[in-house]
Amino acid sequence: MQSSSHSFKRAEADLSLIELLALQFPNIDAAIAESARLAAVQTLPKGVVHVISDIHGEDKKLQHVINNASGTLRPLVEEMFAETLTEAEQEEFLTLIFYPAEVTQRVGETVTEPDEIRAYAQRMLMPQLELLRFLVSNFSLRLATNVFPAEYRELLLEMMHAPSTERGPAFVGAILDELVRRDRALHLIHLLGRLIRNLAVDELIIAGDLWDRGPRGDRVMDYLRLQPNVEFIWGNHDVLWLAASLGHEAALCTVLRISLRYRRIGQLDEGYSVPLTPLEHLARTVYADDPAERFMPKGEGMRPREVVARMQKAIAIIQFKMEGKMIERNPQWDLDHRRLMHRIDHAQGTIQIDGKTYELRDTNFPTVNPDNPYELTPEEATCLSALKNSFLNSQKLREQMRFLVGYGSMYLKRDECLIFHGCVPTDEEGNFLPLEIDGRSLSGRAMFEEIEKVVRRAVVDSDEPDLDFLWYLWSGPRSPLFGKDRIATLERDFIADKSSHHESKDAYFSLIHEVDFCDKVLAEFGMDPEGGLIVNGHVPVKVEAGESPLKRSGKAITIDGAFSEAYGDFGYTLVLEPGRIVLAQHSHFESVDAAIRDGVDIIPQVQSIREFASPRHTRDTERGQRIRYRIEMLERLIEAYQTNRLHERPMKVSG
Repeated sequence: MQSSSHSFKRAEADLSLIELLALQFPNIDAAIAESARLAAVQTLPKGVVHVISDIHGEDKKLQHVINNASGTLRPLVEEMFAETLTEAEQEEFLTLIFYPAEVTQRVGETVTEPDEIRAYAQRMLMPQLELLRFLVSNFSLRLATNVFPAEYRELLLEMMHAPSTERGPAFVGAILDELVRRDRALHLIHLLGRLIRNLAVDELIIAGDLWDRGPRGDRVMDYLRLQPNVEFIWGNHDVLWLAASLGHEAALCTVLRISLRYRRIGQLDEGYSVPLTPLEHLARTVYADDPAERFMPKGEGMRPREVVARMQKAIAIIQFKMEGKMIERNPQWDLDHRRLMHRIDHAQGTIQIDGKTYELRDTNFPTVNPDNPYELTPEEATCLSALKNSFLNSQKLREQMRFLVGYGSMYLKRDECLIFHGCVPTDEEGNFLPLEIDGRSLSGRAMFEEIEKVVRRAVVDSDEPDLDFLWYLWSGPRSPLFGKDRIATLERDFIADKSSHHESKDAYFSLIHEVDFCDKVLAEFGMDPEGGLIVNGHVPVKVEAGESPLKRSGKAITIDGAFSEAYGDFGYTLVLEPGRIVLAQHSHFESVDAAIRDGVDIIPQVQSIREFASPRHTRDTERGQRIRYRIEMLERLIEAYQTNRLHERPMKVSG
């Protein structure tokens, strides 16, 4: 009987990790074969990394940008099939690759005869297989086949070897005949289209802000959860929604206010099962006669505009009250000047902010008690309690937030790029500013990494101080996800004097034009300043004003190009290819239906930000570093087998 013991004679501390590896590679040959495979993988071209930031609820535009890999799939198809497909055939093929589910559904509705279905499938299948072979050649076979649909993995591997001398037209023909007979030919075409799209990009990085302004943040997350390899960098809108999902009252009021301002109610009631009935009742009773002129929503919808405006005003007042209470219990933030409700002079119709008195353009505050302005009325308390329960009981919202946190972080390093959402809080002299976290004053990289711990802890424990801290990350002056001194919401809603609306940006945003400062940031995060590039989102590039996403330093780039229609309907994405870093600028996307019916495509303006003397390989990347660690462990395992410190065992053969 084969012994299950790995250690020889005695336990040794340095064998503990190696014993775990021995479960997968139980003898010298297995370990050597894996080490050789990994060494070969290091020579392959590095995977393509696709970076998208500030999606802000634009689910349809996001889907198209991911589907066409920010425009990089189109030139590949045009190059590969220039001699074999006409321009019209290339367009038809690209539409299938971009929208495999929708195209095959439409074909299935219009083409019903088996012979016609077979002809279509064969016409699409041949270029699909050719493109698939090319894409797979850039991956290790193990990594590539991991994203193959499990039920068709073996079949696809067989088909990838055709045509050949032994596998002529009859081989693929027999497969097609069986699939047509079983009504699965279009299904396979659909799966291949999705597989090609998934292999075109090795890793998708979302650099923050999935929600707000756009119509369906819930669908944005639904689609991202389907991607084979996605990582998130948290933005301030993301932590706001996270706090709301955990029942933080000021955060959920803010989420509701923004959703009402832009009439993005569908994502709440339909997407997350958060009905707004309690708030509508409050608006129709307590605010029934309020014109709420400053709260009229953007866009149209089923509810009357006046009702939505009153709902927005009602939740805004509750938000200001909850923020005031929260700031009072967090004196370490030094934000008492942002507690504004008790600074209203109801008799004079004015408010004092930063020592200056402003006239209010709306003086109707039916739920505000001047003697206790932060106290909720019974009606407000009932409304807020019902809304809070809905957020806490939304299973979909909870699942999406756990996914966001589980696959998320404050920053990532990829291919000489340091990627984070907002900024590194900095003073005018370029010194990193500290933030108190758990009683410690932290700045720079240490701040980022400690914030990660608090975010993950908040999801598990939901303690009030941690949830308050999530709100601070949303809009606190020293939050690296925000980078301004305030959000002047009350000022914009209630004060006509625009000088009160001003929000001062962190010095970081001007300093990243300077080479020395960029080098300092890169070094702080363990990057090589000489070749490093800082990649941020958060602050929209004003394309219409001629702003450039690439800063004067040449070492920092902003890829928030106002992706959302509410912000400008442009959008930048970054593609990290083996030979270059590419910036793609996107414009308006009409609809999926127009893309399929009329061939309408967002063809982005693409420019190379950096080109490398020679294409980079897996060994040059973070994945390559992990592979080197793996090879080192395999070498230790082989040495343990050779010295008989571990017993070899035969490989188990799956039956």
